[in-house]
Amino acid sequence: MNRSAVSALVFVLSLIALAGCQPAAPETNRNATSVPATAAKETFDAAAIQAEVLKVERDWFKAGETHDAEAMKQIVADDAVLVYPDGSTGTKADEVRIAESKAITVEGWEMIDPKVTVLSADSAFITGRSVIKKGTYKVPDRKTPIDISGEYRFLDVYARRNGRWQVVASQATNVTAPP
Repeated sequence: MNRSAVSALVFVLSLIALAGCQPAAPETNRNATSVPATAAKETFDAAAIQAEVLKVERDWFKAGETHDAEAMKQIVADDAVLVYPDGSTGTKADEVRIAESKAITVEGWEMIDPKVTVLSADSAFITGRSVIKKGTYKVPDRKTPIDISGEYRFLDVYARRNGRWQVVASQATNVTAPP
């Protein structure tokens, strides 16, 4: 084949390939609640949200320390997912049961270095450390309680639902070699 025939063949194949191209289909992967790129950014008072979430977090600590099941019912969302330091998972019902049964006893429960990160007007998370002094957990079907004294790192996710901040997810990790 000579050079002009090859060029003609490449041109014809290119036309055939381009003829099969169609305009891009509309994007279908977004759900109906997506915000268009041109929409105005949501405005909210991050400092006020930080203060509210920190207060609820402190209330949750206090509820655990004082066995306040009614406070637990308000603070922990019905669909909350909780991951305990031993890797087991829990729910709101578990938190309420633990409070009502007084399964956890502590001499002191301190929150250290809490940091609230606001994601939106209705979502935020808090990280920090906690220290439990002389803490025990009475596990059902076990004769001796577990010593839960020590230092932990935590991450708790909050959502504002019906005007009230609630924990929707929580993770606690035992710090085996504190700094």
